[in-house]
Amino acid sequence: MDWHALLTENLHVKFVCIVLIIAAWIDGKELRVPNWITFPMVLSGIAFNVWMSGMSGLGAALLGTMVGLATLLPLYSVGGMGAGDVKLMAGMGAWLGPVVTWYAFCVSVVVGAIMAICMVLYRKGWDKHYGQFLVIAAEWLTIKNPKELSRIAAERKPTMMLLPYGIPICIGSIAYFLYAGMIY
Repeated sequence: MDWHALLTENLHVKFVCIVLIIAAWIDGKELRVPNWITFPMVLSGIAFNVWMSGMSGLGAALLGTMVGLATLLPLYSVGGMGAGDVKLMAGMGAWLGPVVTWYAFCVSVVVGAIMAICMVLYRKGWDKHYGQFLVIAAEWLTIKNPKELSRIAAERKPTMMLLPYGIPICIGSIAYFLYAGMIY
């Protein structure tokens, strides 16, 4: 086994994995992903890509940042997601570009759904949470004002079981990186 290659190839992906693990750990403890992780991740990802590829790297990093923001920003705008989770996806986009970010997001959604279902089943709260899901779905279909949806979500938040979404982002992203052969 070539240990040098194992340690040095795709170092940027391994760096993102470390940041995701730290963010997930903090999110699991504090239900938030702090700015001291997310902002430097975005800025350093842009700088890294410019350093590696010049203006084309800048374009890829900025497009990746936009894709990362776009994946979770709609949920954030209606109160269903924390800002730190959105910025964490933007940071991943800055480092790894739009395509990898999109696929990592897709896997993270599946992981998040499985985790949410497991949490509800473990706490034996299926009826309560299924009822809340139906109420939220009806609100999203009938209320067209994101500010109103956000206000309603903020009122409901103390009664909800919260999923620290940094954890599914971490697990789903790293699972995708492994599947895609980006880390080994």
